[in-house]
Amino acid sequence: MQNFTEQTFSPSTGAIADASNFEDSRLVPLWRAWLAVAGTQPLDKWLKTAVRPLAHSGPTSKPEYDEVKKHNKFKPAKSTAARAASEAADTIALSLAMFSALRFQQLAAALEYAYRRSLDGSAPATDWNHWDSGWQPRDLQAISPIAFWYWIQLRVQGDQAKKNQAQLRDAEARRAFFRQWVSQLNPAEAPVFLLWHGLRPQWGDLLTARQTQSGWSEQTLHKFIAQQVSTPPLWLRVQKNAQPAEVASSLEQQGVKVLLGEQGLAAQGGAGVHTTQAYKEGLVEIQDLASQQIAAAVAAKPGQKVWDACAGAGGKTLAIAARMNNKGAVFATDLHAYKLDELKRRAKRADIFNVRAFTWDGAEALRLPKEAAQQNGFDWVLIDAPCSSAGTWRRNPDARWRFELADTAELIALQQQLLTHAAPAVRNGGRLVYATCSWQVSENEQQVQWFLNQHPGFSVESQTLLGAPEIDSDTMFVAVLGKQA
Repeated sequence: MQNFTEQTFSPSTGAIADASNFEDSRLVPLWRAWLAVAGTQPLDKWLKTAVRPLAHSGPTSKPEYDEVKKHNKFKPAKSTAARAASEAADTIALSLAMFSALRFQQLAAALEYAYRRSLDGSAPATDWNHWDSGWQPRDLQAISPIAFWYWIQLRVQGDQAKKNQAQLRDAEARRAFFRQWVSQLNPAEAPVFLLWHGLRPQWGDLLTARQTQSGWSEQTLHKFIAQQVSTPPLWLRVQKNAQPAEVASSLEQQGVKVLLGEQGLAAQGGAGVHTTQAYKEGLVEIQDLASQQIAAAVAAKPGQKVWDACAGAGGKTLAIAARMNNKGAVFATDLHAYKLDELKRRAKRADIFNVRAFTWDGAEALRLPKEAAQQNGFDWVLIDAPCSSAGTWRRNPDARWRFELADTAELIALQQQLLTHAAPAVRNGGRLVYATCSWQVSENEQQVQWFLNQHPGFSVESQTLLGAPEIDSDTMFVAVLGKQA
């Protein structure tokens, strides 16, 4: 049985083992193109278009891709599996490099700032909290892309980074400065330690609040911070009573690199899961392990009535319904109808027929469906609330740079609105499950306490942080609140 592993990290060199290709000439124009659109769309979606091989690209009118295409070195592809595999590996290497750049973009800016100060004789000490308060991602445009990529390469590869930087005359001086920076790394120096792991110094207080709330040791906090430099595996949930070992074998045969352990099944590269027969037949769904644990907290039995109020595309809805053996009913609602359409397609593929979906905007209490009204409410109500998504930063590094405390305040108000309007739908003796994909205390335990103050008829049965740092997955929160019978 194979164990799950993260990217390995060497504190002595700063190196992280991955398959990025930092020597690719397309990285500079690709980064420039990304800076032109950053913040308007997720990096992973943008990359699907931006780094596709020129041989497979038709003419495009999107100006932000022009420079990328000019520097694209692909020749017309041969119609061979080997050529296709080579192009796929090349695209993956480019994507990994871009994800590293996004993860460590503020660190690169900090290194450039400190390096420039060292050249003009300025004092080496920097108040990084003050520097961070004025820093914005748009400031990256002032850094030479070649210098920027060298800092990223040093951070990811350490002394393994190639020394021949023909276009960067002071490459050796930068390398020496970087070594000095690494030698002075100390977890006690929180701002620098956070920068080193791709986190803003201003988030230090939020992390300390989480440490206090969860009773983490300093070692556990440092582990959680260090985990932010790596991407968790793509966790899978087996359906239709299929055997995990058989599904894993099927996926392996179709080119997916699979890890099967005590915690579950996960993919770590190779062919895309969506292309496999196991996925098309509904034997497996993509769902993070922490998300699976939230669904498991809704311990609905066959015949019961469940409401998944913020269902989205239905990952948790399907996991809940699968355990009910198509008996009872799961009502799935969301603000967006197109997400529910995807849920319906997924339910059909999984042979789940006890799910009913319709829109709900959360602005007022739900009018109970007939089946729930007959028993004066649902047995289970799940509020998987919109949140800051801080717990997904490992998988979506661009999300961290869109994070603002002002946005969190708006989200907290929305979460309270949803809790208020969902509570009446819980029958006496039923349970309300509140969940987020955030590690922020303000969105989790503090929201639970606020709800209990407003609704004394409920009590906490359990509340816990899921996933990282304990498990190599996203970080999420779930609380089960029981209503008096």
